[in-house]
Amino acid sequence: MMPLTLVDVDEDNIIKKIGGKPEVKKHLENLGFVVGGHVKIISKLGGNVIVNVKETRVAISNELAQKIMI
Repeated sequence: MMPLTLVDVDEDNIIKKIGGKPEVKKHLENLGFVVGGHVKIISKLGGNVIVNVKETRVAISNELAQKIMI
């Protein structure tokens, strides 16, 4: 397992674990990040990561991306 931030752009991955405090987990879940779901990094800009999750593009901070384990 490794954090989402270490994944290459355009590589399909499956979420294995989501870490952090309960409110962080709930926020990520509301954005579509759930264990077993597919996620793909579209681009990395500055301190942000743009990902494709559940057919939607979402921008999250590097800090949040560190909590998503694939």
